[in-house]
Amino acid sequence: MKVGFIQFRPLFGDKNGNLQRAIAFLEKADAELMVLPELFDTGYIFQSRKEALELSSPINESTSVTELKKICQDMNMAVVAGVAERDHDKVYNSAITILPDGSVTTYRKLHLFYKEKCWFEPGNIPIQIVEYREARIGMMICFDWIFPEMARSLALTGANLICHPSNLVLPHCQNAMITRCLENRVFAITCNRIGQEVRGQESFMFTGFSRIISPDGAVLCEGGRVKEEVGIVDINVRAAENKRITIFNDLFEDRRTEHYNL
Repeated sequence: MKVGFIQFRPLFGDKNGNLQRAIAFLEKADAELMVLPELFDTGYIFQSRKEALELSSPINESTSVTELKKICQDMNMAVVAGVAERDHDKVYNSAITILPDGSVTTYRKLHLFYKEKCWFEPGNIPIQIVEYREARIGMMICFDWIFPEMARSLALTGANLICHPSNLVLPHCQNAMITRCLENRVFAITCNRIGQEVRGQESFMFTGFSRIISPDGAVLCEGGRVKEEVGIVDINVRAAENKRITIFNDLFEDRRTEHYNL
């Protein structure tokens, strides 16, 4: 199964421009599944809740979602993308998986980072697994990486491929995702953005280095620090079904949950 990431630099507030640039990348991608960054069409640094409401959309009314549905159908491709989702008077930092048949599954970010807590509501819907061809896709977003319970919950729910739209600014995620894959025996696609975003007193430099990682912790594909680029590799997602470490040890069967104080 060919899977990949699109690492690019969204411009804040330019929803149509960001969408069109993402579509241009997707149209050239020879893949069955592509991942876009967190908040790919809005940009990241909101300055007020009002601004977040104005730039967000309900999933079923979003122009970005409608256009991505078309490209998924035309390209026979699935896309995972990070969007600002409005639900009445609330806004969520969400990720969506769109399949070629037009179906859309939404995940709302559980672990909000820094001032995201000022603009977004914490996620409030159960973890879902999206079945697509041989993949069982689980979604997490950016700062979710630092909570090992997140990737473990996705793996225990059945995910063999974790799609991870991101706007990373802390330095450790890309390497930590190797551990997340090893400790759960899953594939992961971390799609990060690049560039600097400055708004008012806030400034973030995003770290790039998008990665596709295998269940044995191998980095199968990696983007650079500052360049816009597309990475695509062919993976056997069924390799993630083997949770055996030795002939005597199974990663999940050996768990001693009765002794874990969580």
